[in-house]
Amino acid sequence: MRSAVFPATFDPIHYGHIDIAERAARVFDELHVAIYAHSAKKLLFSPEERLQLVSDSLRHVPNIRVALYSGLTVDYIRQVNATVMVRGLRVFSDFELEFRMALANRRLAPDIEVISLIAGEEFLHLSSSTVREIASLGGDVSTFAPPAVVTALYNRFAEFKRNGANPNYMISLQD
Repeated sequence: MRSAVFPATFDPIHYGHIDIAERAARVFDELHVAIYAHSAKKLLFSPEERLQLVSDSLRHVPNIRVALYSGLTVDYIRQVNATVMVRGLRVFSDFELEFRMALANRRLAPDIEVISLIAGEEFLHLSSSTVREIASLGGDVSTFAPPAVVTALYNRFAEFKRNGANPNYMISLQD
């Protein structure tokens, strides 16, 4: 059985992630969508919330398994007996980061291949940070993410507003 792992923080999952996962699931017998639980990034959703959102968003694909992990990604890939890491590429700037990560992972685990799938044209503009920022400003993200994710985003930012918290997810769209 050919098994692969698609790792990311998925904060939140969006249609670009789903596109990559669905396409990878057609290539491999089993795809593990691995949610990095303890990222150095400032995360909007807890690991458990991200697990639920990703599971709900990918429930329709029978050969996808969703789980949380921590530690080195290559160690997790070995733990689930996979041999391939799947990554998504959107824009040229993604390539440089992914290239460096692939080289580092090859040094750590030469037995694990890294395969990059180019996002579908309709998803090239999507990133989790863009989705978070638009939602934080009250914008419509219904074409960017599944309904449950959109609801979770709006609820989280409404909660911040009620509590007087500033989540500071602004990147560039306010300008």
